[in-house]
Amino acid sequence: INAEAWGHLNRSIMGKAQKTRKFAQVKRMISPKDARLKPKDQLKEKIAKKKDEKIREVTPVSSALFFKYNTALGPPYQILVDTNFINFSIQNKLDILKSMMDCLLAKCIPCVTDCVMAELEKLGHKYRLALRLAKDPRFERLPCSHSGTYADDCLVQRVTQHKCYMVATNDKDLKRRIRKIPGIPIMYIINRKYSIERMPDALGAPPI
Repeated sequence: INAEAWGHLNRSIMGKAQKTRKFAQVKRMISPKDARLKPKDQLKEKIAKKKDEKIREVTPVSSALFFKYNTALGPPYQILVDTNFINFSIQNKLDILKSMMDCLLAKCIPCVTDCVMAELEKLGHKYRLALRLAKDPRFERLPCSHSGTYADDCLVQRVTQHKCYMVATNDKDLKRRIRKIPGIPIMYIINRKYSIERMPDALGAPPI
């Protein structure tokens, strides 16, 4: 082989070697435990990792609940009554206390919060009979310590904190909100009598 051909062959071999070398090259990374890394850099890496991790929150479950069964409920039943329920009971000519006991076959204590009372007072002359009924001495008055007087929020907050209550309402929105809270039965009016939801042992409960 002459000198020119030999040089051409040599260049082609070197080119292939160079290409192969470039292809096989790997980026070298410093180990996080390397002594050359400053403490500040290590701290930045830790903060970045913490940000990437998703925070998981688990809602605390009440100790009164045995699966979905509420062990805190028992006679005498404390039933939180809302504005809507008192008014519907008057329209259907139902004695609240007697109808509750007929439904649950046990002693019942209707409870009225300050917010429900304030709502009845705001509604004026049309609801005067409901207001008079809510002031009945057989009804237990529950004081409210929170801000605002929106009755639905008040009832939802109370049953979330205390599992010893039932809620008596015919309001669809309030019922939907209460259903999201486990272990709280809902009393409502249907066919001119009281029925109970999420408490199958009761006489007035709808069949499952």
